Amino acid sequence: MDPLTSVFLIFGIVVILLIVGAMLGSFFTVQTSEVAIVQRLGKFARVAGPGLNWKTPFIETVVYRMSLKVLQFDVEVETKTQDNVFVKIPVSIQYKVIPEGVESAFYKLSDPVKQIESMVYNVVLGHVPKMKLDDTFLNQADIATDLRASLDNSMREYGYTIVKVLISDIVPDQKVKNAMNDINAAQREREATVSRAETNKLLLVKQAEAEAESKRLQGEGIANQRKAIIAGLKDSVEDFAKAVAGATPHDVMQLVLITQYFDTLKEIAANDRTNTVLVPHSPGVVNDLFSQFRDSLVTANALNNPPDVSAAPQSGRLK
Repeated sequence: MDPLTSVFLIFGIVVILLIVGAMLGSFFTVQTSEVAIVQRLGKFARVAGPGLNWKTPFIETVVYRMSLKVLQFDVEVETKTQDNVFVKIPVSIQYKVIPEGVESAFYKLSDPVKQIESMVYNVVLGHVPKMKLDDTFLNQADIATDLRASLDNSMREYGYTIVKVLISDIVPDQKVKNAMNDINAAQREREATVSRAETNKLLLVKQAEAEAESKRLQGEGIANQRKAIIAGLKDSVEDFAKAVAGATPHDVMQLVLITQYFDTLKEIAANDRTNTVLVPHSPGVVNDLFSQFRDSLVTANALNNPPDVSAAPQSGRLK
């Protein structure tokens, strides 16, 4: 074979191998939840989706593979509230690339994390300094909602969407936390004191009502007892007067008093631990007591039934 022919043959085989290699090397794959940025001679050409793709040899190149998954990063913002309390607010931002905004996400924004972080500082510093510390805790969810809305509106221009913004906690200085705990403990102790006082008041009221009811029932019992004693004495006096000829109610009452007198002495003598002091007296004292009791009844009867003055005889008139 001619040497020149051999050289051309070898050159042709090399060219064919290079072409076949270039053709085979132009195939590439993209993983699920990813897209590939394809440029043609340095200019954006298209976005290659998941699966097997092909690019023009020596003309098109894959410059970047971008994930479409939800990504997250954390940022801690330190600021001051309206009542001059410094707090740290940890914020978690979840974001992802919009499929139709891949070109903008790659070419317009070099560092999306720094951009989002700057916007987080801007929004938080615009809200928290206008609130007091207690209001900051109460409006924690509202701050997160406003932060997400503001970030989402701003980042869509760059091909990103904000999935969720989470404010996990608001952390004031340790001295402020201790003071808040002391205030909370004092408030709860005050509420407990008021509750105990109300309970004691209720117990005292119920106890007083029970004592009043007990005294009322006791009074009714004593009154009924006295009525029963009087009724029994009345029946006894009448029966005694009928059974004993010539006996008067006066004699019966004296007998009853004498009997009660001796019964009392008997009960006192039967108890060896009594502390009753007897004043020296004679049995005739019983008659004196009866006389005093009778005179009191006569006097009360006279006061309740005054004499009729109109029935008295009239003196002579002066002429």
